Amino acid sequence: MPTNVPSPSPSTHESPSTDTGSAGIERAPTGPDEPADPLHPDLAAERERLAYAYRCLTDMRERTEAALAAGDSAAQAVDSAIAQAALAHRLRTLDPSMPGLSFGRIDHEDGARWYVGRRHVEDEAGDPVVVDWRASVSTPFYRATAADAMDLHLRRRFVMTGQELDDLFDEVFDDPDSVHAARHGGIPDPLLAELERARTGAMRDIVSTIQAEQDVVIRASLDTCLVVQGGPGTGKTAVGLHRAAFLLYEHRGTLDDEGVLVVGPNPLFLRYIAQVLPSLGEVAVRQTTIERLLELLVAAPAAGRAAGRVRSVDDHDTAMVKGDARMAVVLARALHATVTPPTEDLRVPTPWGSVTLTAGEMVTAIEEILARGVAHSVGRTALRSRLLRLATQRFVDRRGEDAADPAALDAALRAAKPLQGALGRMWPTMSGLTLAKRVLTNRRVLAAAASGVLSPEEQALVHRRAARKGEHEPWTAADLVIVDEAEALVNGVARTYGHVVVDEAQDLSAMALRALARRCPSRSMTVLGDLAQATAPAAQRSWDEAVRHLGSPEHARIEELTLGYRVPAPVLDFANRLLPSVAPGVSPSQSVRQQGRAPVVVHVDDGGRLAAEVAAVVTAQAGRWSSVGVVVPAERWEAVRSALADAGTGFGEALAEGEKVTLVSPLQAKGLEFDGVVVVEPAFVAGGTEAGGRLLYVALTRAVQELTIVHAEPLPEPLRHR
Repeated sequence: MPTNVPSPSPSTHESPSTDTGSAGIERAPTGPDEPADPLHPDLAAERERLAYAYRCLTDMRERTEAALAAGDSAAQAVDSAIAQAALAHRLRTLDPSMPGLSFGRIDHEDGARWYVGRRHVEDEAGDPVVVDWRASVSTPFYRATAADAMDLHLRRRFVMTGQELDDLFDEVFDDPDSVHAARHGGIPDPLLAELERARTGAMRDIVSTIQAEQDVVIRASLDTCLVVQGGPGTGKTAVGLHRAAFLLYEHRGTLDDEGVLVVGPNPLFLRYIAQVLPSLGEVAVRQTTIERLLELLVAAPAAGRAAGRVRSVDDHDTAMVKGDARMAVVLARALHATVTPPTEDLRVPTPWGSVTLTAGEMVTAIEEILARGVAHSVGRTALRSRLLRLATQRFVDRRGEDAADPAALDAALRAAKPLQGALGRMWPTMSGLTLAKRVLTNRRVLAAAASGVLSPEEQALVHRRAARKGEHEPWTAADLVIVDEAEALVNGVARTYGHVVVDEAQDLSAMALRALARRCPSRSMTVLGDLAQATAPAAQRSWDEAVRHLGSPEHARIEELTLGYRVPAPVLDFANRLLPSVAPGVSPSQSVRQQGRAPVVVHVDDGGRLAAEVAAVVTAQAGRWSSVGVVVPAERWEAVRSALADAGTGFGEALAEGEKVTLVSPLQAKGLEFDGVVVVEPAFVAGGTEAGGRLLYVALTRAVQELTIVHAEPLPEPLRHR
């Protein structure tokens, strides 16, 4: 529907140009006597149009506040409470101070015009002033091309700073020159402007600059288990979060009830992405790590949450075995072994005479229940009910229906100690924690359950001694997913979600993937990762294999993002030298930012001066950029930390607001981005292993503007030659 406020007519505008800016994008030179590019003739009108949209948003908020206040004074019936919750959610999304309310417009060939933005905004008559970026009418804004204009005449993109409209860029689809003029090397000008912006230490949404291949992923249907392979800078994390926002928009009722879960690799990463979904108006999403998700499973009841934290670390080989999907088989066999069919008949006394259950009918009952594949606790309850029914029927057959009051007979049978004892022997009570602990600490139980599944050497790696007190048990991160598997076998899954987003999924073990799949029965999932960045001991080597661990859902598919938008080509090409040796099966990503600063390699002859040289480089970068990441291996952590402090360079270790310089370990660097990055001693990061080489690849691809490597030890061989 065309908007009510007059809008400027379409026109073509080439972007202002020149020098090689901080993003390294080449621009056409402007001579000293040439006048600056004139402002777009429609800029003033579009600014007024945007101001009008903000006024309408303010009016919508005031109307919602009034409705919410009126509801507060009304009777709080169930329907009223539901309505109040909906109004409260709506109010949270109507923030008149939000930046970039509308970031573009599309004009159709039939004359229809739509302004696309972060929120749906309407006037007092209910006519749309801005349409939500997730609405189907907005799709052409992201996907129209010169080859397929999708019935568009014009696409206009806005470049904004906060709420201020700085510039306009038009693509007129019946004028190919116009389409090309609004791009540099295939990059739309607003995306170019976004790439040139300084990083602030937190991920921003990409809603105004989503590219067509990203939009296809974002708008995938709810019933899809979508695996997204993407190299550094391809935007896979942002795409996953925007897909969650899109699905919440499309399926609000379902996902508000069932919930959305976002799983990241570590708390630092969660802090980095924390504001993306709220900036899109979505706050009712749980964001956590898999460790936080599972750690309460190992908490001792008397000790509380503190006892549930991971207390130990597995070596590489032990973590490999514990993360293997074969551990699920071992646990299932250990649990099955606790069910013991009887070999003798059972005599059950009652005040009115005894009844006898034969071994054969009890064995039949057990076999039928086991065949259902239900959780252990459910099966035990089912067996108790089956035995009670058998005993009741046997009593009635012998004594008649009037021999005893049915309720009294049922109570007597339930209280009969022979029946209780037999049930305990046939199908004992069990907890997931107890089952996992038995398998990990009881050599006999492990050997019986793992026979033919794990080799004796692998069994020796898994086995450990039990702690004397439960709260002192040395649980590891790999143990948590074992306990979770055991808990699912015993009691099923207590909490599930309508959609699950998991990032850096390449580092999850098969057992961890199984744990996440259980929490999403529909397998509506967004699985994000890069196999070239797989560094964990039980990491994934194939997405097809990962899908198998997720249960091989029929609606699973794998998408690949190959274009990098964040990391400049000189930096990405430098890092890509590592791929043939550390990830030979992974295709290198290609950056659309063909220009940029080449990485600088600083060699320090005297290793004792390394930390001081790092401090000098970091201080220089901090003078140029808004965010600087210093990737430091453990062997140099304290020395670099002290050198920065001695140099008076402020730094932090937690991405706290206002901290320009952040120290991170190579592992913590995953998923993060900084304007400038200093990688310290690559040889120590790589460590001479394939996993270490991948970790170095991660470290080298965190920079979106400038990368410097400082080393005293020889560089890994692939990085020595150009």
